[in-house]
Amino acid sequence: MTSPLRVVSPLLVLHLKPVLTSLPQLSRSFLSPRRLFAPINPRALLCTAAARDHGGRSGALTGPPVMEEEELVAKIDVNPPKGTRDFPPEEMRLRNWLFHNFKEVSRLYGFEEVDFPVLESEALFIRKAGEEIRDQLYCFEDRGNRRVALRPELTPSLARLVIQRGKSAPLPLKWFAVGQCWRYERMTRGRRREHYQWNMDIIGVPEVTAEAELISSIVTFFKRIGITASDVGFKVSSRKVLQELLRRYSLSENAFGKVCVIIDKIEKMPIEEIKKDLTSVGLSEDVIKELLQVLSIKSLAELEDILGSGEAIADLKYLFSLAEKFGYSDWIQFDASVVRGLAYYTGIVFEGFDRAGKLRAICGGGRYDRLLSTFGGDDLPACGFGFGDAVIVELLKEKHLLPELSLQVDNIVCALDPDLRGAAATVATILRGKGQSTDLVLENKPLKWVFKRAARANAQRLILVGTKEWEKGMVGVKILASGEQYEIKVDELD
Repeated sequence: MTSPLRVVSPLLVLHLKPVLTSLPQLSRSFLSPRRLFAPINPRALLCTAAARDHGGRSGALTGPPVMEEEELVAKIDVNPPKGTRDFPPEEMRLRNWLFHNFKEVSRLYGFEEVDFPVLESEALFIRKAGEEIRDQLYCFEDRGNRRVALRPELTPSLARLVIQRGKSAPLPLKWFAVGQCWRYERMTRGRRREHYQWNMDIIGVPEVTAEAELISSIVTFFKRIGITASDVGFKVSSRKVLQELLRRYSLSENAFGKVCVIIDKIEKMPIEEIKKDLTSVGLSEDVIKELLQVLSIKSLAELEDILGSGEAIADLKYLFSLAEKFGYSDWIQFDASVVRGLAYYTGIVFEGFDRAGKLRAICGGGRYDRLLSTFGGDDLPACGFGFGDAVIVELLKEKHLLPELSLQVDNIVCALDPDLRGAAATVATILRGKGQSTDLVLENKPLKWVFKRAARANAQRLILVGTKEWEKGMVGVKILASGEQYEIKVDELD
């Protein structure tokens, strides 16, 4: 009987036969010519997760299942997974514009760029019970039986890198990153399961000047893209406000973290649900009443009447005085209900919000002086913020401020004769070597098509390579904006 391996080339047989003959579980029907050369369903190439007893989470990766022959020709779903996005050219231009502004503002403030793996240890994000983020992780066990997760935020990765660098990193550190993050959460306008986040962090500065600098950088970004103080504001408070209030009732540190998570949902849940949740963590009715009363305060003077002139009030007063010096007093307001939902915040916290109230929080951050010790490192004073890409795009749409970003190239190069395509390639290479973006017409197209292509690409010049001109070492040039035409030597093109 003829071996099915004979249907492929002798060279391929030489490489495949030792492998295939060592796999007795592969049937002869699978190695038939029809199966070997059948169209492949891309789904068959994806790894599948085997269920294991890990609290309902997916287990180690396994090989792809063997598909029946008729399944191999099934069409794939052309839409991206729910909550994720494609970036076709027009969307990519917008993303690049946004990221450029993130990075340019970071540069203006003297920050250095860093990045981290998208895939991190799951333990990096499992800090305290009650945090919403625990239930939003994309996590699984890899083939080395390690629990890993797609990062839902960047700050823990930053903390890990700071600990890794140890004392070799001179303080203060002023780092920024623009990275992809993943959270399995309910989607609303401006909230997706996959998004990009701009982070700026300052490590090693205990004074409130660091928070003031960070808010200033966000205000600078908003101004660059046309957003004003009438469009966006910042709600500012301090975790120390709650700490000082609840200290009167001897509330444990563990319970304090849970209270912060509950309070962070105060604008998203009915007040009766908030009261119920606060009761479940051990707060009495009287404590809840006083707590909600304090959280409704919008004036520092009124808060000082209740708490006295403690550390929380001192920090907030200093921040508001610095805001005047930076020139963004009209952007910020005190709001005691702002606590942020992540457990690691310890002091000043802030959120950027849409004054029209149509969108969720635009950005948020604060001080996290005790984060490093949760990973076994030595604590350092630190603060930072996270700024997602999705909400700001929605805000720009709302305000009709989206920039018009079209394809733009410097040159279109076209051969007027098929025999001159090589010459056209030479011209394109020369222009590209001089740093000019150049679109080379690769097919034999009529000039009418070439002019339409130049218009779509917003090209500045059309370079025509004709027989007579090329024989003289020259090309024809047409300036598309003015219609001016001339001939020039190839080595004089610039």
